[in-house]
Amino acid sequence: MQARNDLAWAIAVGGIAVVLFAVLLALTWTFAAALFLIFTGVLLAVALNAMTNRLGRLVRLPHPLRLAIVCAVLTVLFSGVVVLGGATIAQQASALSDTIKAQLVNVKAFLDRNGIDTSYFDLASSADKGGASGATTPGAAPSSRLPSPGTLASSGGAIVSQTFKLLLGTVSAVGNFFIVIFLGLAFATQPAIYRNGLLFLAPARQRARATIIVDRIGHTLERWLLAQLTTMFAVYLVTWIGLAIIGIPGAFILGIQAGLLAFIPTVGALIAGLIVVLASLASGWIATLSALLLFLGVHAMESYVMTPLLQRQALDIPPATLFAFQILLGVVFGIWGLALALPLIAIAKVMIDYFKSEEAGAEPAVA
Repeated sequence: MQARNDLAWAIAVGGIAVVLFAVLLALTWTFAAALFLIFTGVLLAVALNAMTNRLGRLVRLPHPLRLAIVCAVLTVLFSGVVVLGGATIAQQASALSDTIKAQLVNVKAFLDRNGIDTSYFDLASSADKGGASGATTPGAAPSSRLPSPGTLASSGGAIVSQTFKLLLGTVSAVGNFFIVIFLGLAFATQPAIYRNGLLFLAPARQRARATIIVDRIGHTLERWLLAQLTTMFAVYLVTWIGLAIIGIPGAFILGIQAGLLAFIPTVGALIAGLIVVLASLASGWIATLSALLLFLGVHAMESYVMTPLLQRQALDIPPATLFAFQILLGVVFGIWGLALALPLIAIAKVMIDYFKSEEAGAEPAVA
């Protein structure tokens, strides 16, 4: 009877655990965007805390005061970029968008002329439709028919719905930005409180192990973020100066997008290189070849010089594993999963390394 009771209890506990795990997966899938938003705030807090700790090595000030200095410096830098280069950024971004659209249409036409089917690309359909609707046949009299009230009403409804979509998208983006800023500042102001609260959720018997894992994760993310920010700034600076020397229009905004996309390993570099090459096609083949060589040089500098030097002690993840994990999270969760794949796999690697070292230490004791 005791054995049968133990078996029934084990089956019941296992079933409850399976159900709870399924519910956890469902909740994670449903609220994935909110969870990624919170995780982005945590990463911002880790970056602010890392810069605050580095400042503490230079000046002996309380943590809140050092954090205020770091935030003030970052705010001044961001405001200076917006005030001094805001108009340039907006102008170059608009020109770059038009250039890339035109080059995409040209590439599609080139592929069509050489017998490559590009029907699955709908790059020039909107432009063709616009031109067809605006053009009139020579010699034909313009139509004197006025649109019906139903047509006017449907057009007005489409304009209103598109306007509301644009407004909601803008409000959502601005709201997410301020949510990340608020969470980052809140977590960075009192990191010990949130750390202790997170550890309190662990069972008392496992709290010592949880403390080691959480501290290692925080230390790894701090080193990785500082190295990543340095790499992003170097990619931006070299790309901007190199494209300006070559004479590519919009070199400043191209450097900014290359630096921002450097946050996403492998995939971000490919996207940045494609944008640079498309933007340089309008300047001729020599400029395009020079831009391609510049991109290859920047990518080599990032992959073989800066990443081994700056992130050698922070992360050691095989490239194939990282790329596969990026593709998986990108397909499942979209841009959030693609952008945050590296810090997530870094957290998983820290936990796996800890349990592997614990098992390796336990084997001699058992023997």
